[in-house]
Amino acid sequence: QVQLVESGGGLVQTGGSLTLSCTASGIGLSGGVTHWYRQVLGHQREWVAQIERGGTTIYKDDVRDRFTISRDNAKNTVNLQMKNLKPDDTGTYYCNVQWGGRNYWGQGTRVTVSS
Repeated sequence: QVQLVESGGGLVQTGGSLTLSCTASGIGLSGGVTHWYRQVLGHQREWVAQIERGGTTIYKDDVRDRFTISRDNAKNTVNLQMKNLKPDDTGTYYCNVQWGGRNYWGQGTRVTVSS
């Protein structure tokens, strides 16, 4: 059974930092593409960043200079390091993995950035 568990969310002030983690069981993250999405209540879920099998990373324009996505194969974890956080970064962050032709989602972790 595949399971994705996000962690690391919390409350932080504007300009602060958080690191989110997505830890997988049942699949190896290095064999798929891992994405981070975020969603604000009442809005559509939006894509934030991804890391591909070969390690290539891609970012949404407004986070490119502030967020870093990385993968720790030994821990089977993908991290999203977020710096210089802004109130607009507030939302629930979800890990999504495309692996073996299937799509898997975690339960989300909440990030709140206070002004």
